[in-house]
Amino acid sequence: MIPRLIIRNLLYTPLSTLLSFVLLLFGVGIISVLLNLNEQLEQKFSGSLANIDMVIGAKGSPLQLVLSAVYHADAPTGNIKAAEVEKVLNNPMIEKAVPLAYGDTYQGFSITGSDSGYISLYNGRLKKGRLFRRKLEAVLGSNVAAVSGLDVDSTFAGTHGQGGHVHEDQLYTVTGILQPTGTVLDNVVITDLATVRAIHEHAHEHHRDHHEEQEEEITAVLLKFRSPMGIMVLPRLINETTQMQAVSPSLEINRLMNLVGVGVVVLQYVAAAIIAMAALSVFVALLNRLKDRRYEIAIMRSLGYSRWQLFSMLLAEGWLLALAGFAGGLLLSRLGLLLLDAYTAGEYHFNWQLFRFSTGEASLLLAVSLVGIIASLIPAITAFRMDLSKTLSHES
Repeated sequence: MIPRLIIRNLLYTPLSTLLSFVLLLFGVGIISVLLNLNEQLEQKFSGSLANIDMVIGAKGSPLQLVLSAVYHADAPTGNIKAAEVEKVLNNPMIEKAVPLAYGDTYQGFSITGSDSGYISLYNGRLKKGRLFRRKLEAVLGSNVAAVSGLDVDSTFAGTHGQGGHVHEDQLYTVTGILQPTGTVLDNVVITDLATVRAIHEHAHEHHRDHHEEQEEEITAVLLKFRSPMGIMVLPRLINETTQMQAVSPSLEINRLMNLVGVGVVVLQYVAAAIIAMAALSVFVALLNRLKDRRYEIAIMRSLGYSRWQLFSMLLAEGWLLALAGFAGGLLLSRLGLLLLDAYTAGEYHFNWQLFRFSTGEASLLLAVSLVGIIASLIPAITAFRMDLSKTLSHES
């Protein structure tokens, strides 16, 4: 009987109930989207950092270097001389160095020249096939294979940059496909350095004299140090004594997340204000409804309903309305993530997990439930203290 009464009471003033629901829906939806974006971005960024302590590349924007070399999400800052890099790599503080050469793409995915160390850096495992051994052999990340439909022994042509000249006369052969790692490795095509160098030289043959010797160049180097001392000493040494720059990827990503975090916090405050308005709306609606239902509540008391039953019923009205707003907000946030995923998957090959319940959303559920209960607390107390005989005599 009580549940039916709660539903009937919520529908008694549909406009005020709808207003409270919509305010809760938008407040929860905004906060839920922000929680998911923030949490998933941090996971994506930290996962792809792997064990990379430092990135060496051409001078320019440090953040651009990190985004291009680690995440393949920006244009490179330029190329660096392989001979100059070799001098730095002789330093005993360096445990592991992974060279990278890139610039070409396939269906928007970066074609990266490196060695097997790049795959092991992200604990990559072959799903099928083998690693590349010769020129124009390539291994595909799991997402590249899924999107492109390529398989072992398939051939494809790379594109210079994004939407440039297609190297149709130099076809790659797929030798292997990697298992999913949840890192940037899923979204790259890996080949050897010699392949990238050969394609680059072939594309520029007509721009230079055939007798001119061109120095070997790479795009960046990912470094792992033997001890924390390396990150304290080498960056300054490289930045001051070479034509290259050395950058800590974790430091740059932290700066980026701090900048993004300011906007996230502002939007969270806006959403919290919307939820507070929803709480006020619930409070006013229940209080006004209580004035119209005083006689009805008095009759229920005379029929045997206890004070605590009526108190609980009014609390439940606010709580159920809050839960409905929370559920609607979650659906709205997932719709927002779905639309965002459709854009980022096509433009950046970046996918969002739509059906995960973030840790922050559990706290949000508790907060919204408390908002609903607190908003209905004063009307519930008023009903609890209602004088039965006085109310009945006044109404009669």
